[in-house]
This record gives sequence, structure tokens and C-alpha cells, in this order.
Amino acid sequence: MNAASEYKRWASSGVFADELRAIAENEAEIEARFWKHLSFGTGGLRGVLGAGTNRMNELTIRRATQGFADYIRENGGKAICIAYDTRNMSREFAEFAAETLCANKIKVFMFTETRPTPMLSFAVREKKAFGGIVITASHNPREYNGYKVYGADGGQITDEAAKAISTRINSYDILSEREQMPLDFARDNRLLFDLDEVDDAYYEKVKALITRDKLVAENAGKLGVLFTPLHGSGNIPVRRVLGELGFTNLAVVEGQELPDGDFPTVPYPNPEEPESFTLALGQADGQDIILATDPDCDRIGVQARLKGRKHKYAPLTGNQIGALLAEYLITAKKEAGILPKNPAIIKTIVTTELARKICEQNNIALVETLTGFKYIGEKIGEWEKNGEHSFLLGFEESYGYLAGDFVRDKDAVIAAALICEMALYYKLNGLTLHCALKELHERYGYAEEKLISTALDGADGMEKMNQIMTSFRAFKGAEVEDYLKGVNNLPKSDVVKLLFADGSWLAVRPSGTEPKIKFYLGAASEKRLEELNEIIKKTCP
Repeated sequence: MNAASEYKRWASSGVFADELRAIAENEAEIEARFWKHLSFGTGGLRGVLGAGTNRMNELTIRRATQGFADYIRENGGKAICIAYDTRNMSREFAEFAAETLCANKIKVFMFTETRPTPMLSFAVREKKAFGGIVITASHNPREYNGYKVYGADGGQITDEAAKAISTRINSYDILSEREQMPLDFARDNRLLFDLDEVDDAYYEKVKALITRDKLVAENAGKLGVLFTPLHGSGNIPVRRVLGELGFTNLAVVEGQELPDGDFPTVPYPNPEEPESFTLALGQADGQDIILATDPDCDRIGVQARLKGRKHKYAPLTGNQIGALLAEYLITAKKEAGILPKNPAIIKTIVTTELARKICEQNNIALVETLTGFKYIGEKIGEWEKNGEHSFLLGFEESYGYLAGDFVRDKDAVIAAALICEMALYYKLNGLTLHCALKELHERYGYAEEKLISTALDGADGMEKMNQIMTSFRAFKGAEVEDYLKGVNNLPKSDVVKLLFADGSWLAVRPSGTEPKIKFYLGAASEKRLEELNEIIKKTCP
């Protein structure tokens, strides 16, 4: 695509006139906005808000939805569920999508207010819809928004479906007029319906996941919890579930409770970032744990109080929380006599190897998937059909967790409930979560992990990523697992993992949702992590 000529075509059409006029002399900005169309993959669309083919805007949404509508009709679909988070333009984009679907005579069930992404997953399954759309850019910076598509199983669409939908999207010129139906007219003609009716069923299923229910019912008020939704959609769902479970000693961080798509109190609305907890730590008053969820409430971060230190907290990584939950659920279910037949835990290939040791010592199967929670959701579906395993827990290093079979994506509402149950149990036994983690390491071995992300924007950035991946594929001095060639019968993917003789490992992959390349490091010590970091510096061109 020629960026300059496409810019002129948009400018002459009259769309986004003021915004385009303001960049008329800025060649770099024109190139960034128009050098390509936002690509549609299994994560749908994600990009910076603004005018342009490589931006999230009304035309991008309507074009994508028309392509999706074609795919729905060709495959006999009748109904779609839609949800949206608190980001700027999320509600508007959801309405644009609904108008386009209804104009194509496709029934739409849409939440009337913001909801977490996992509630969209649940709703698709509950309504037996063909699929779903959620408008969110998850934990990305405030400038972003996105458009994620879900299948009938409640999981993110498969690679095959994404390719088919993308083909249909690409057949449309983005500036062509799209059919659209006013929402009031759609509602009057029984093409648009509210989706809020599924809320109660979802909350009941979340609460039913508590294993030590008697312990929680009698003692939940003894756990101090400070919670921040980081201006996102988790505010009401997390507080409702915890409140109904009895965690009444719950405070919410002032200044981060209400929805705000500008996320004014954080650099990034991402619970993986330490800065997300700055305001919470300033307001903490001896609570046992601090919880933070991202804008669409599918990720959750945790800070836990240090033993004997009323006002001193330290973070737990996604890997550490996942390992703690895995061991806790196995132990609690064994104790209650409800460990299912052939239980299994699922993790991604870049998630902590400590999970493997926990599973091995407890005779629990551990299954690995590619990075991306959609692969965990797909595996749950496979086991439902073939009975090979009973799903116990799925998690990834990037702060995503799932238990239960009624949602097929990571779920911070579920995770909040389970983390609070676990923290309460350990508190009643005289342990903080950090104490529990220390005991976990003493029992199963030590594991240190690190994630390094490097932003590489634009066409030059894509070329740089390709060079880096080529360099690691040619690496000498470790066993090289090239997932583009296929590893352990997993789908082919642009990932390289280096396995070293001492058990340490290093993985590299381009992000599927951001213009970044990510390096994942795993070892038994901080010193070895630094050595792996030096390998990265020497190998990158």
C-alpha cells in the first residue's frame, strides 16, 4: 500500500477531515497511519485510535464487521454477543459493530454497560450464539483499542477461522459505504437484545469454584483486601463476587475505581507494571493483599504484605501466582476428596517450569500450549469431547488464569476469588503469600523468570524482528526448538526456544497484539538470568 496516495484518497473523501488536515505536512505520521491495513488475526484487530488504515476507527470497525458478517452467514450463524470495556470509543465501536451486524439480519445480544472479556466468553456459551465480539485493547496503553472475535465455544477464534474472516474483510474497500441499521430500529425489529440477563448465572458459577467453602464462609472477613480495577471493567464484577463470598474487609483504591478511558493515574493500565500499584500502595493500610485488574478484567496482578511488616508489600509475578494456585488447588481438592479423574494443568511454552515439578510430584498431568490463552481454551474443548483429562487450571506468565469450564479465556474475576481463598487459607495457617511461595520453592525447587519486551514499530520494526528471529534460529550452544517447524505436535508458530544443559531456557517471539518482540528467560538463579540476558544482547543483530 502506498501511504501517500492512500492518505490523499481519504483526504479527498472528506472523512476525518480535521484530523487528516492536521497531519498534511507530516510524512512520518502519514506513513505510520497508512502504510498498511490493521491486520486481522486470532486476536482480531488492535491498534492506536485515529484516522487511517492502520488505526482503530469507525471505518476499520465497520469493514471488519462486514467481513465477519459474511463469514457468519456463510456458516449458518444466527446470533452474536457483544461486550466492551472502559476504553475510549469502546461503546461506540460496539454500537458500530451491532449496527452492521443487524443490517445483515444477524441477531445481536449486547451488554448495556461495560463487562469483562471473560463474561463475553461466558455469554456466548450461555446464549448458544455463533460467536462474539469484545471491544478492548486489554492492557495496552491508553491510545489503543481493539476488536476481538470469539467462536461458539466461547474461546478466541481459531487460526483457520481468522484466516477465513480476514479474506472476507480484505475483499472490501475501507472507504466504501457499509450497511448499518439504527439500534432503536434494530431493537424494535427484534434484532437487538440486552445481554445483562446472563450476569447472575456467571457469578453463581464463579462462586461455586471455591474449594474450601466452609473455611471461606466462616472466615472470609478476616482477610484484608485492597482492590483497584485501574479504571476498568472489573470494578463491579470483582467486588460483587468477593462480597457475596464474604470477603467484606474489602477496600477499593480511591481515584482508580470509576471508568476512565484516559487511565489518568497510571502510565499503562497493566497490572504487570509495578507503576500500576503506586496509588494502591500509597493507600494500603495493612491489608493482606492488593489486587489489580486490567481494563477488560482478564488479567490480575497481586502485591502481598510481607510477614511482620504492616505497611510493606512486594509483588508476585504471574508465574509465581500460577505456581501457587496450581499447588493450592491440587492440595485443597485432594483434601476434600474432589480431585477429578485424570486431572491436568495447562501452561504455555513460555510459562514457568516450576509448574512441571509441582505436577510431577503430585502425579498430575501437565500439558503445554503455544502462547495465547485461546490455545488453553481449545485444549479444554478437546478434553470435553475425548475425556482424556479433566481440566484443573490454566495459566500463563502474563498474569492470566482460568479454572472451571464455563469460560474459555483467562478470567480475573475467577482468579480474584481463588487468590483470596488461597490467601485466606495461608493466613489462617500463619503464612503470607510470600511465605507460602518460599515453602513452595523449598519443596519443589527454585525458579526465576524474566520477561524483556522491545518495541519495534513500523515496516523497519518488522524487518528487525525478522532478523532477530533468524539469528536465534541459527544459535549455537543450546538445543534449539523452532516452533515454525513444529514441536511436540503443536501448531506451527513463530517462536524459538533455547534449552540449555543446566536446565535454563530462553524463548523469543514477536508479540501477536503489539509491535514488540518478547524474550522470556527461565533459570534457577538471578545470576543465570543475567547471563541469559547477555546472550540476548550478543545474538540480536
